[in-house]
Amino acid sequence: MKSMIPFLMAALPVASVAQSQSGGAPSVAIPKTTEVLVIQTAKQGITPQQIQQIVALMPSEIRATVKLYFDGKIRQWYSRGDGKGVVVLVDAKTEDEARTIMETLPLAKEQLMDHVYIPVGPLMPLKALMGAGRE
Repeated sequence: MKSMIPFLMAALPVASVAQSQSGGAPSVAIPKTTEVLVIQTAKQGITPQQIQQIVALMPSEIRATVKLYFDGKIRQWYSRGDGKGVVVLVDAKTEDEARTIMETLPLAKEQLMDHVYIPVGPLMPLKALMGAGRE
């Protein structure tokens, strides 16, 4: 089963392309959004003064993030491996809901960060492997 996961992940985009080219009804169900992955990086072209502002806001940013975690709005958060920002998994059903949550943070309020919002959900090919009626 473990070796099937990379295959299934690779097959999902192929199935989507095939259905869009055939023009037929979708054969692959679109997963429901269960969280939104947010990638946060410093805005391009920030000035040295803005970098100092980011550093000064970090204690309040961390406290606000921890509060969102304790409130169940942020499930997980990580530093990017390349040191260029953070990745946050937000408990939200839509990008707009995640955006509303992230905009409460101090760095977002100061418009010092760029955000990319990616809705995520269950890996749908796994449901097909389980067969109909096995939920």
